[in-house]
Amino acid sequence: MQFTRRIGLILLWLAPLALAFAAANKNDPYLVVLRGAGNIALVVLSIAIAIVLFRRGHWQRAPGRLLVVLWCLPPLLMSAAHLKFELRRHEVLHASRAAVRQLGPHFIVGYSSFPEVAHLAEQGLIGGIYITRHNIRRRTVDELRIEIAALQDKRRAAGLPPLIVTADQEGGIVGHLSPPLTKVPALATLAELPPEARKAKAEEFGRTHGRELAALGVNLNLAPVLDLKPPVRRNRLDFHTLIGQRAIASDPAVVGEIAGAYVQGLEASGVGATLKHFPGIGRVRTDTHHFAANLDTPVEELEASDWRPFKEVLAQSRAALMVGHVTLTAVDPDRAASHSRRVVQGILRDKWNYQGVVMTDDLVMGAIYQHDVCKAVVEAMNAGVDLLLVAYDGAQFYRVFDCALDGARQGRLDAAMLRASEGRIGKAFPGD
Repeated sequence: MQFTRRIGLILLWLAPLALAFAAANKNDPYLVVLRGAGNIALVVLSIAIAIVLFRRGHWQRAPGRLLVVLWCLPPLLMSAAHLKFELRRHEVLHASRAAVRQLGPHFIVGYSSFPEVAHLAEQGLIGGIYITRHNIRRRTVDELRIEIAALQDKRRAAGLPPLIVTADQEGGIVGHLSPPLTKVPALATLAELPPEARKAKAEEFGRTHGRELAALGVNLNLAPVLDLKPPVRRNRLDFHTLIGQRAIASDPAVVGEIAGAYVQGLEASGVGATLKHFPGIGRVRTDTHHFAANLDTPVEELEASDWRPFKEVLAQSRAALMVGHVTLTAVDPDRAASHSRRVVQGILRDKWNYQGVVMTDDLVMGAIYQHDVCKAVVEAMNAGVDLLLVAYDGAQFYRVFDCALDGARQGRLDAAMLRASEGRIGKAFPGD
């Protein structure tokens, strides 16, 4: 009994510190599950316990007063965090027309609130949206199609280019709109088929995805994965990348054949493809959803193996290219490839002469977000990255866009690079 009481007393002192930390960081993507009802519950619990402690006379003694104050901290810190978010949101929503025109086309954002994303779309603060499972949960395909069409109508009425509408339909374990869309097997399941059979089947998979996505209003699929299948088991802490299950094969030729046929099927249905995740994450054991990661392989070896499928499929398609958050140490050891000028401009644009659309992987991933995200945003735009993706937690758009605004105000953005980027976007996604 005495032991239980001591444990309870320890928890009574430690719990407000944990809740205060959560409250102060309420806008962090790691705490997205607490938003809404979770935040309300945290505030109500803290206030209720503070009142109970006060009414039981704890305020009469110094330790008790400290305990009451600790339980009052979570609501105060949450209010401060919410105020900071609203001030940043206000600054973004009231950005100058010139800044919006310059920066808006480069952002793709995930969303939960239709009125909020509709406002961003109408004002030109974003260039596209990201559709995922929560957008279609407990809804029909027709309802989501009507919602996307309504956003496009608002863009048209505002005299703005159509939104780029993206989704993540790879097949296998990554098919965020399946169900209700058709659940297609992973492209990796085709690797052991004879060459002609696997190409025919891959194209069929692409047509299936393309037909259903086009009917929904999606015009860019964030697939296929061109990373080579890793030869060894990845880190046990890799809960999200799971590239061993998503990669097609370890043979670059097989990857190129299957991916190329899949892209043909997508494009034949009117949907663009996105090759990912250059410069390749098959050799990387760290999960960039949470941690920074290095790719230490020499460029010559990557050119002869990992990069072959990227170059082959880019040469025979109109595909976009997603750059991942791994650091290509042989080229730029100081920053991830997703915001490295040496990688994007030096390799993709200058060496490969690729003039298509380049986009980042999700900027909400820990490899970027938990470091200097503002530096990454400015460097990505100056490197020639065309689209910056804010997918998992759309609320982070305000922080990311504010980073771009701050870079523009300080004259740190390359205006010529942004104009060239906007030209590439316009060419890849022409208006009606």
